[in-house]
Amino acid sequence: MNISQEKIDNLNAIVTINIKPEDYQPRVDKAIKDHAKKAKIPGFRPGMVPPAHIKKMYGKSILVDEVNNMLSDSLNNYINEQQLEVLGQPLPKMDDSKEYNWDFADNFEFNYEVGLAPAFDIDFSSKDKVTQYVIKADKDTLAARIANIRKSYGKMTNPDVSADGDVLYAELVQLSPDGSVFEGGISNTTSVRLDQVQDEKVKKSLIGLKKGDEVTLDIQKTYHKDATRIAAILKVDEDTAAEVKSNFRLAVKNVNRLEESDLNQEFFDKLFGEGKVTTEDEFRAEITKELEAMYEQDSERKLQNDLYKLSIEKAKFELPDEFLKRWLKATNEKLSEEELVGGYNDFAQNLKWTLLENKIIKDNKIEIKYEEVFAAAKQRLDAQFRMYSPQPLSDEQLGQYTVQYLQNKEEANKIFEEVKAVRVLDYLKSIVTLNTKEISAKEFSELAEK
Repeated sequence: MNISQEKIDNLNAIVTINIKPEDYQPRVDKAIKDHAKKAKIPGFRPGMVPPAHIKKMYGKSILVDEVNNMLSDSLNNYINEQQLEVLGQPLPKMDDSKEYNWDFADNFEFNYEVGLAPAFDIDFSSKDKVTQYVIKADKDTLAARIANIRKSYGKMTNPDVSADGDVLYAELVQLSPDGSVFEGGISNTTSVRLDQVQDEKVKKSLIGLKKGDEVTLDIQKTYHKDATRIAAILKVDEDTAAEVKSNFRLAVKNVNRLEESDLNQEFFDKLFGEGKVTTEDEFRAEITKELEAMYEQDSERKLQNDLYKLSIEKAKFELPDEFLKRWLKATNEKLSEEELVGGYNDFAQNLKWTLLENKIIKDNKIEIKYEEVFAAAKQRLDAQFRMYSPQPLSDEQLGQYTVQYLQNKEEANKIFEEVKAVRVLDYLKSIVTLNTKEISAKEFSELAEK
């Protein structure tokens, strides 16, 4: 067997594998004998089928299988021995001029296209500057959070007339174009929260209603064509919700209002424990602290994203784009040309980030230990369990679940990649200059939307 490589350029190569009969014959003979021992063929006792009979019946398919196995093994071994950093997987290069008889005497030649990882240097230094935001709770955000908490601990009332922020318990019935009830159409009794109505004119029409009132509702306009929310309101699937064009009759059965809890000691004790907070100023300080702790996570995500963007901007190296596009098409049969064109840039940026990660880890001898992966997986599982049960698992139970979780190679690899990304980003934070900037929650929200 002979394997050779022809470099097309720094990012593309052709690997050629030549296989002669003496290379594949021993493997094929062994495979035929193994098949003969296991075959159950009428007229022969189990395990006593002559190999020659198996060769006559199944020889060609066995030959094809063994040659393919040889190709796969040989190609992988060659890549490892030559220390080729390949992107994607090698693609067989079709050659219609070559035809084989598969008669155990052919000399085979197979060519594979290979996409090579670029060689590159990248230099991060204190000259690279990234903003690290310190997000402060502004008056409006604080007021909205306090109102929400007070409502959570408040009491339900049933006012005579609806106001902004109320909930209408109502029957929705689908109408025909002429305004009559659509026979066999959609109907559902549900709660319509006025704070979730996205169209201001529609919201205005729902304010001032009382029990027994009826209004006509354009459901798509009400929720700005949000199929997920419309599906929940009408209790239909999202595809049906997206296609609904009809108006609905909304008949009010009741008006519900959640009154805010009083800012008294009983309320403070429910929130923080007995006697820990005793004044309204202390209460506001605690809520501010809670909000800003949440904002720290938002700030960290923004910082990580900005470091990622900086890295991609500094990654001036090229990729074997045409090869990678062919590889994506070959490995994703349902991928349309439109999807390939639209999604390739994101794919290429993520691949560049992976190459950058690997280089930073290698050049700086960053070691990722199992203990870090275990701790990250344990933290994730703990958060998931807390979503469904207020009673946290014991540390021992959580540890056992984590061990089981990491036995799944796919999940373990995901956690490893997440830990690797965090370690690389931590390294970058230690190198670049972080300019601290205070910003209000509202300003940060506007910034994040850009």
